[in-house]
Amino acid sequence: MTASDKKYLAIMPRLDSRRVETLLEDVIGCRWTISVLRAVSKGVRRPGALERHIEGISAKVLGDRLKKFSRAGIFERVQFPEIPPRVEYRLTPFGKKFLRLLKAVEELQEELDHGHRLDSRTRKSSREFRNRSALTA
Repeated sequence: MTASDKKYLAIMPRLDSRRVETLLEDVIGCRWTISVLRAVSKGVRRPGALERHIEGISAKVLGDRLKKFSRAGIFERVQFPEIPPRVEYRLTPFGKKFLRLLKAVEELQEELDHGHRLDSRTRKSSREFRNRSALTA
């Protein structure tokens, strides 16, 4: 480690990396997590609405995800004193930061997908050029 690396590490804020690592593992480990996070970030806040919005998710899995993210500090559970009871979930400030990580992953995937399409187009163009050249030779 160089002196400049040590200087950079000294001024960096201390983060509880285990918490973020655990959350990332959880996101990667469950196929429904990204769908739930995306729906809540777009304004779908009530459990019933989330269940209808996310095709194929069960009430049990949705409930597990909502509880897990509330405990992790990603969602805030807001309970209204009404009859019948009404509950909504909102992203916390930490949840908004965490969502940026997922958006970066989505952007990376789009970039890779786009790059793959470009590569296949380039290969196709090269093949077509070679075929045309072979026909004229």
